[in-house]
Amino acid sequence: MADPAPFVIDPTGRDIRGEADRIRELGLAARVELPGGVRAWAVSGQEPLRRLLTDDRVSKDAFLHWPAWIKGEISPEWPLFAWVAVRNMLTAYGPDHRRLRGLVSSAFTVRRTAALRPRIEAIAAELLAGLPGGTVVDLRERYAYPLPIRVICELFGVRDEGSREEIRRCVDAFFQTGKAGVDTADAFPRLQGILRELVAEKRERPGDDLSSALIAVRDDDSRLSEDELVDTLVLFLSAGHETTVNLLDNAIYALLTHPGQLALVREGRVTWEAVIEETLRNQAPIANLPLRFAVEDIDLGDGLTLRAGDPILACYGAAGRDPQVHGRDADRFDLTRAVKEHMAFGYGVHRCLGAPLARLEAAIALPALFRRDPVLAAEPGGLLPLESFISNGHRSLPAVLSP
Repeated sequence: MADPAPFVIDPTGRDIRGEADRIRELGLAARVELPGGVRAWAVSGQEPLRRLLTDDRVSKDAFLHWPAWIKGEISPEWPLFAWVAVRNMLTAYGPDHRRLRGLVSSAFTVRRTAALRPRIEAIAAELLAGLPGGTVVDLRERYAYPLPIRVICELFGVRDEGSREEIRRCVDAFFQTGKAGVDTADAFPRLQGILRELVAEKRERPGDDLSSALIAVRDDDSRLSEDELVDTLVLFLSAGHETTVNLLDNAIYALLTHPGQLALVREGRVTWEAVIEETLRNQAPIANLPLRFAVEDIDLGDGLTLRAGDPILACYGAAGRDPQVHGRDADRFDLTRAVKEHMAFGYGVHRCLGAPLARLEAAIALPALFRRDPVLAAEPGGLLPLESFISNGHRSLPAVLSP
């Protein structure tokens, strides 16, 4: 029998949750078509996705395990090219991944993350002080976005404002898969160029920052190549702030559109930690993450086999709302929910190293903002989503704050 026509993913992300539901209905894994006509298997259930993400027969290295990539059939013009072309721990496999993660972990420590608390508090206070009361302000543009990018840029020693803005433009191009006029092909080499300049600068004038720490690791240990060093900076400076921006955006929106839930927080009946975890479960900042590849044939059961070389799309947003885990009300935002399991930061060997930092930023930024009593200045459900099937948030978040 011929394969059924694949489910075509909408690159503009107009209905990420609806698409997740439809993909889930197609079974353990669904054949989907990504932007550019690339076909993959989308896995949306929490249990099967966890199994795949901890299976040694699943790789993120296209250079080793994606025949179309190896044969040169994937053009740099492909909108998702940068997600596959980078050479860092996000795309490494097996021993290479363990080598890179170990080297990066030696620089990105729990102590270094915890030490950022006073600076995050100061940035949040400064941003809030600049937000006028009694008039409409865009909380995504003026609070949810600048806080994480300032934190991550300071952490990595990116001081120049022009470089920060250019990094932002490049990262937006990676994530906004459906935005008209975005040149994704140019963004990746442009960002690599910016970060090569940063590496050269930090070699001459090292500082107390993660870039300098990673450069020291690179220069003292030949197991980290120069390209891997640059692409590791690409990873942290892109994923390192985009996920937190969307976490803040979605948490603010959820609380402003669920006044009963917000009241529970204000009354002290649920914690801000519960807000963060339920937001991550209900609205994962990264809805779908490209790509993984079957190293060999994998029998998923129910007569379904992933063939060696098949691409796999991890549907983190859908997994967080899996009715098999969270019941028939899995779509509901409920801070009192006993089980808030999610995969918003990945799972297994590729679990995000920056998750503690994202949680710390949210734990500081959210209560600080809600002391200003924001009120949504738009019809609930009327805000436009980001033009992306990867990044899950809003294009803007208009609100009015108290003086």
